[in-house]
Amino acid sequence: MFLDTGPLRHNTSFRRLFASQFISGLGTMVSYVAVPWQLYQLTHSNAQVGLLGLVQLLPVVICGLLGGAVADRVDRKRLLIVSEALMAMCLAGLLANAWAAAPSVLAIYALVAVLQGASGFHRPALEALTQKLARPEEFAAVAALSSVRGTVGMVAGPALAGLLLARWGAVGAYLFDFCTFLAALFFIYRIPGEAMETANTPKERPHLLADLAEGLRFAWARPELMGTYIVDIVAMAFAFPVALFPAMAAADGRTESVGWLLSAMSVGALAIGLFSGWTGKVTRHGRAVIIAAAVWALGIVALGFAPSLSLGLACLAVAGAADMVSGVFRGTIWNQTIPNSLRGRLAGIEMISYLTGPLVGNARAGFMADAWGVSASVWIGGAICLVGVVMTGFVLPRFWAYRSTPAQAREAVMA
Repeated sequence: MFLDTGPLRHNTSFRRLFASQFISGLGTMVSYVAVPWQLYQLTHSNAQVGLLGLVQLLPVVICGLLGGAVADRVDRKRLLIVSEALMAMCLAGLLANAWAAAPSVLAIYALVAVLQGASGFHRPALEALTQKLARPEEFAAVAALSSVRGTVGMVAGPALAGLLLARWGAVGAYLFDFCTFLAALFFIYRIPGEAMETANTPKERPHLLADLAEGLRFAWARPELMGTYIVDIVAMAFAFPVALFPAMAAADGRTESVGWLLSAMSVGALAIGLFSGWTGKVTRHGRAVIIAAAVWALGIVALGFAPSLSLGLACLAVAGAADMVSGVFRGTIWNQTIPNSLRGRLAGIEMISYLTGPLVGNARAGFMADAWGVSASVWIGGAICLVGVVMTGFVLPRFWAYRSTPAQAREAVMA
């Protein structure tokens, strides 16, 4: 029943990769809270906070596709180092802007867009390498460990962000994130180079666009993959309330509340992750993804009607727990069905699916909140999400019925 830590105990390269992303993920979550908080302090507009999502949308789509193709052609260690270094430079820019006498809103939008573009190269390389370092029978454990890693960051990061913002403002938050990127670079550098070799060389492919087309065709032909993308986009586009957390915290009267609200989802996710040993015994992964996404939607609907901050935090914890279950099984499906030679490109598509949803969702929530109020924005979005998730199961019956075993996964990954 407890979290399977076997891949961490038995694989030095995976352990170092895990450590690097644990550290940088913590810092990223601090900035994830700090950026909308700073924007709200400068503009006092939910719509302008929501606009952050639209600013990041184009870099996500373009760089997610290009980054996935590049990750299947170059040394993934080098790609991780370059992308992490660029992300650190963006944090240095946000820090300098926050330190200025009159911080620029346009500079925040521009730097966040570049940061998102850099992550489009970082994430595919990370996912492709993670799959290569693990054995097929460990994929469920690796997916759970990766989710727990992110969840711990999402619990501790926002809480820490609340303290940093209350004490030192955006300057303290950005400085902390910058330092975590430097630490992450140290751990990535220590991963043995031979573990980073890709399965294919650039000579085997005519050009980058051919790589992109091959990855898109592979995903389109498999309902089990398309189902994971659609469910995640629907769940986040209509039921992602993070852009409204600064307004909720302002209504509560405490700066720290913005960190509590974001941490609440992660507390629920962490509780599931620490007791995720059972996930390795589940074979009907498509069904698990849909049911978990439906529970997420119900949690967000309940948040919209919550009469107090404490009850709202409880609703977010339930939603976060459901999202954790969905994420574990989505990751398992991806690793079990995608050959490693295509893993970078498909990771780019995955990144587009799970990042465009929140970006669009933040914009939707912000504009709807300014028009109809925060509460209505939350519960209406959750209700639409519930309908969309259920409909996905009907439209893609092969996704609903999908099941797999480690033996099938080994054959697919080595194809």
